[in-house]
Amino acid sequence: MTYDVAKVRAEFPALAEGAAHFDGPGGSQSPAAVGSAVAAALTAAIANRGTVTAAERRAEQVVASARAAAADLVGGVPAGIVFGRSMTALTYDFARALAKGWGPGDEVVVTRLDHDANVRPWVQAATAAGASVRWADFDPASGVLSVDSVAKTLSPRTRLVAVTAASNLLGSRPDVPSIAAAARSVGALTYVDGVHLTPHDVVSTAALGADFYACSPYKFLGPHLGFLYAAPTLLEMIHPDKLLPASDAVPDRFEFGTLPYELLAGTTAAIDFLADLVPGTGSRRERLVASLTELEKYESVLLDRLDTGLASIPGVRRFGASDRHRTPTVLFTVRGRTPVEVYAGLAGRNVNAPAGTFYALECAKRLGIAETGAVRAGIAPYTDDSDVDRLLAGVADLAG
Repeated sequence: MTYDVAKVRAEFPALAEGAAHFDGPGGSQSPAAVGSAVAAALTAAIANRGTVTAAERRAEQVVASARAAAADLVGGVPAGIVFGRSMTALTYDFARALAKGWGPGDEVVVTRLDHDANVRPWVQAATAAGASVRWADFDPASGVLSVDSVAKTLSPRTRLVAVTAASNLLGSRPDVPSIAAAARSVGALTYVDGVHLTPHDVVSTAALGADFYACSPYKFLGPHLGFLYAAPTLLEMIHPDKLLPASDAVPDRFEFGTLPYELLAGTTAAIDFLADLVPGTGSRRERLVASLTELEKYESVLLDRLDTGLASIPGVRRFGASDRHRTPTVLFTVRGRTPVEVYAGLAGRNVNAPAGTFYALECAKRLGIAETGAVRAGIAPYTDDSDVDRLLAGVADLAG
């Protein structure tokens, strides 16, 4: 089966502006179908969820459809999907709720590879509860967070391990199943940041061993919100602070206020779009597995092209490049140029590859780039060979 990138690109109105977009790790472009779904939900008769009026039933259907689509994407069940303002907001909500059961002597493990959204909420919640924080480090040369580096932080007092499924800065992918198994062996829960993995590979929360898996639809072609997955039986055991009249049912008890129906409709459309990246039949989950498998193969070829090209340019330093098992993400600097200068220089050539630390603060500190940042280039479903070649030509020009 061949991945038809030209057909995929034709569905993205934003590409008509002519830019080569490598800014997907910060937020992807959206296909027309997503915009249409958002507009349709906003302009249809809709109300608070209910069963009496057509408008109420439409709201119920939008929510039910989004839960079903999100569950298909991560290999779960709809009752385990919790929607929120963002992955960051959801992580803060769950950190506060889980920390109600922590106290002095308890321990929480975070890693220096993670985005701060999967670090600071846990550090702050643990501190407020009087619990201790233990840090797992990664190898800055390879960008790899080893299982052993996490396992040696565990103890019978560990309550939760927070770990990324893929670094948003380097793209490196920890062995989450083994890390989760080690956490489980001491009775700890595992909270997985799936924001950077979800757009690039088939996700199975069961295979990962994740007790909680959080991600962001706007990173995989959808609108700006977040969702979290956990087994409904686990969610039943967690009691967040909530308004007294609000439903105590799972997963509704975690969703504060009225849900953004238009964004949920857009999320469903984005997941349906992913399921149809390549022609196929079967259930949506089956089509997602087939499409994302082909996408991963396609993006790997482009990543090799990008890696090889950057390696051939004198003065370019790539970070974590020795880890071949990573998402199609490259972090680099150019000798004699600040990362911001490279960012601006590429933008002047209509190539969007931003510079910074991208909220991966601890990771940037470990790499020695906390003050300056670096340039990040991420490949997306709509990236093609010409985009990569334009980026490489721009970097070569800037490198002199």
